[in-house]
Amino acid sequence: MPPAPQQHCASYYAATAHAQPEHAPLQGERHSDVCVIGAGFTGLATALELAERGYKVSVLEANRVGWGASGRNGGQMIDGISGEERLARAPAPNAAALVKQMRREGNMIIRERIEKYQIDCDLKYGYMDAAIKPRHYRELEESYAALQKSDYPYEYRLVTRANMPETLGTQAYIGGLIYMGDGHLHPLNLCLGEARAAIEQGVRIYERSPVVRIRHGARPDVHTANGKVSCDFVALAGNAYHQLEQRRLGGVVFPAGTYIIATEPLSPEQAKAINPLDLAVCDLNYMLDYFRLSADKRLLFGGRCNYSGREPRSIRQSILPRMLKIYPQLRAVRIDYQWGGKIGVVVNRVPHVGRVDNNIYYAQGYSGHGVNVTHIVGRVLAEAIRGSCERFDVFAKVKHRRIPGGRWLGNQLVALGMLYYRLLDAL
Repeated sequence: MPPAPQQHCASYYAATAHAQPEHAPLQGERHSDVCVIGAGFTGLATALELAERGYKVSVLEANRVGWGASGRNGGQMIDGISGEERLARAPAPNAAALVKQMRREGNMIIRERIEKYQIDCDLKYGYMDAAIKPRHYRELEESYAALQKSDYPYEYRLVTRANMPETLGTQAYIGGLIYMGDGHLHPLNLCLGEARAAIEQGVRIYERSPVVRIRHGARPDVHTANGKVSCDFVALAGNAYHQLEQRRLGGVVFPAGTYIIATEPLSPEQAKAINPLDLAVCDLNYMLDYFRLSADKRLLFGGRCNYSGREPRSIRQSILPRMLKIYPQLRAVRIDYQWGGKIGVVVNRVPHVGRVDNNIYYAQGYSGHGVNVTHIVGRVLAEAIRGSCERFDVFAKVKHRRIPGGRWLGNQLVALGMLYYRLLDAL
């Protein structure tokens, strides 16, 4: 039996979310063109894309809308697709050109959707990749040179070591590259806004409705404890939290823990001193830290991705020293929230997208790049369901390694492999 449905974790996002209507569990039999399993970014993006084109869509969610990573992540809206260099070499026609076309598309979809459906999710523009080591800064110089030769339509700027203290209020970094086409937002409110938009387009959402099995066939049935949806197509969008169709999908995606703390609201002087441009920030380590200011000027600071499956005894004690290494001037600031969750990680870092059967699709494993990529993949899944598979095939034709032994053993092997990247970060 699936675990009992849960409410949102005690995050800053849940505490500041807009009113969230309760969606009744599935009872009895329903008929839809498409049944989407999972009401996070991937599921809602797929549902909304299809509903806007006249499809009848049902969404089944085991817990609440945005309960998983979509409602509790760092809120960083960043261009790019995890593993995109490997993805660009996929044995599919025009793969490189299609990946180049898609890499910024998720941000564009989010921008357009916020405007079209009037979604209030604290969207702000401005993101920085921050260099800790000389090799990081050389990478930023290469990226800056590539931007100068590209058609990047937004402002960008390379920041030297001398200008970093006035840009981020810290001596911890030796440089950075600012992208004004990227940004940050309140992810749970974006997710709730997209759910509202989907409902307006005719989508039916059922919460507290974990799926227990899928009957394959020309017209699949998706079963919960108290009902079923008969449909033409199924889209699996549970990412790190579902364990459906394990004969085909098991051993590819592994849940990794990531954790965030939120300070009390900073004074205007404190906020201006540490982040006057209100940027989202990630460092360039493999095991990276990330942070930003919320709409009410709290510092949201996250990192310490855990691949072993073991939870820290105290998120605060795990993350706070990392925050104070960057901002020792915040030592006296109170921590009001601490939370964590699972992201889906793939060994080769390429999102795992494909078919279980002719009419059963899946998308998972964004490896920490979910805000942008889920919206790309939602559109790609919708295109495939509608019969256009050119972009879908770029993802689906990438070969993925399966690690045998179930999730526990797989996580231990992935964690062992990540020791290599920890070593690289230390050099």
